[in-house]
Amino acid sequence: MMSAPIDLRNASSSASKSAVLDAQHNPIAIPPMPDYNGRILAYTATAGIIVSGILQDVFGMWMLWLLAGALTWPHIAHQLTRKTFLRNSPRIRQKMLLVDCAIGGGFVGCIGLIAIPAVAVFLMLMFSCLIIGGIRQWLFGTMFMAASCAIGLAIVGPADSFQSPLITSIIAILATGLYICVTAFYSHQQARALMMAKTQIQNQREQSIALSHKLSKYLSPQVWQSIFTGERDVRLETQRKKLAVFFSDIKGFTELSEEMEPEALTELLNHYFNEMSEVALKYGGTIDKFVGDSIMIFFGDPTSRGQKEDAFACVSMAIEMRKHMKIMRQKWRSQGIKTPLEIRMGMSTGYTTVGNFGAENRMDYTIIGKEVNLASRLESLAEPGEILISYETFSLIKDRIMCRDKGEITVKGFGRPVSIYEVVDFRRDMGPNRSFLEHEHSGFAMYLDSEKITEQERESILTALEDAAERLRQEEDS
Repeated sequence: MMSAPIDLRNASSSASKSAVLDAQHNPIAIPPMPDYNGRILAYTATAGIIVSGILQDVFGMWMLWLLAGALTWPHIAHQLTRKTFLRNSPRIRQKMLLVDCAIGGGFVGCIGLIAIPAVAVFLMLMFSCLIIGGIRQWLFGTMFMAASCAIGLAIVGPADSFQSPLITSIIAILATGLYICVTAFYSHQQARALMMAKTQIQNQREQSIALSHKLSKYLSPQVWQSIFTGERDVRLETQRKKLAVFFSDIKGFTELSEEMEPEALTELLNHYFNEMSEVALKYGGTIDKFVGDSIMIFFGDPTSRGQKEDAFACVSMAIEMRKHMKIMRQKWRSQGIKTPLEIRMGMSTGYTTVGNFGAENRMDYTIIGKEVNLASRLESLAEPGEILISYETFSLIKDRIMCRDKGEITVKGFGRPVSIYEVVDFRRDMGPNRSFLEHEHSGFAMYLDSEKITEQERESILTALEDAAERLRQEEDS
């Protein structure tokens, strides 16, 4: 007369099902109670009520036909839902439960609304509706049951007395209690299994997040983000885009590598890469690769703010890297590294081919093209502390950044000489209103950016400068 509570094989959560099936080391056992078993249990309980009512002359002998139907209908329903076209019907369980509600309502009408048996059947039906389909299923089930009950009552008529004998009432209550307890037990077991599956999925999710964070260290954050959000497929494909390309390396690094131990050199290089990477990410650059002491970065993919803004962000990054190098040089000097390390940089803007290159089982997200070669060439031509850019880059940033014409160079792959420019500084920081000061001599180095200093730091810096000035005056007088 009703279905069993839903089991995980038919649950809507594919993630929970996957977690249950894939748990090899700690499998989750879910006691199955298919619709077939639940329907047999419910109709057998109803058959017990019918037999009791017939033996105590509460029901007429003609209800033996209902007894036969109660014992055979579960098998018929099973064949209909498994062996016919109905097996492909969506929500077949809910639809078959509505049929059970109609049958149950008809039975209640046929017994003339005798109280205890009618309530027993009603409770079994409503309990099943709430478990399988919630409030919606309960409302539809109630309507189907009320309609069929009215039809049965119209045909048979109400009973002379709505009270049933004690034995019939006890059997009806016991049968209903048995059905509800059994289905509630299986529902509890399945709820417990679902909670275990949920916990397992959460653990797997946390492991996946931790693993993805580890893997993200091998990719630029922008590329990693676009892959894990589904914006980009991991396959061999490329596209043409106008990008701003940046190269830098450390002047004097080769000489330093001959003086330092490999461990100390590795620590210095990692510190340099870490500091420069933070600057690059601050301006939205996509870090392509580290090669030796060189860094390759590009702007405009996978996200772009427009050609002009991408070029400006690239040059702004280079200027901050140059300033930040002064701070790191002071730190290295305090650690005993006397070789003056300077950064030199080159930038170019133009169309490149960007995307995944390599093989199906090993890809590298990078860019190729003559603009990449030009940026690399400009970096190699730059003097220590110098930033060289191509004319295309200059045309995009000249209104906000002061540049100096450096003439023309010949580059392989370009049909004519290429005009290049040296980046001086932001126009807003030129003249008396600039926010930073820098001065460096043997035994003295200063880099001051007043925009980044707090009030508390300002007092400390002024005290230190006054002490240094007083010390120099005393030594000069002596």
